[in-house]
Amino acid sequence: MNSELNRTVLDNTVNGLELALASTAVATAKAQNFHWNVTGMAFVQLHALFEEIYAEHFEAQDTFAERIRMLGHAVDGRQSQHLEKSVLAEADGAKNPEEMLLDLASDQERLSALLLQLASAADEEGDAVTNDLAIERAHIHDTFAWKLRAHLA
Repeated sequence: MNSELNRTVLDNTVNGLELALASTAVATAKAQNFHWNVTGMAFVQLHALFEEIYAEHFEAQDTFAERIRMLGHAVDGRQSQHLEKSVLAEADGAKNPEEMLLDLASDQERLSALLLQLASAADEEGDAVTNDLAIERAHIHDTFAWKLRAHLA
């Protein structure tokens, strides 16, 4: 942990990381739910894309949790806490493929915006590691949003 960062800065950064973790956990579960329930002519492509998203997001949860621990805080991994804290809402699998694509694309865009806010705050607080992590994650969400929206064109 960088001893130059003061406790208030760490608390602010950790709050942003916890929000990112919770929101990513909800996005992971939603993508997996849609993966299980997608049907239709584009089944093969969407089934694979949704799996790519939830697998990548699952790894990201671990990255966020590890960064929180590096900053000296415990991680609350309960699903109830993720749902309470997340900027995203969960969804059932009873949607058509277009609705799934729109829902997931919107989530990816919201995650990107959330992470860019975290990057900016971390930069202002002198936390270059969290800044870098957040920017990298925002790029990943932008890419997924683009892939999802390409199916709607």
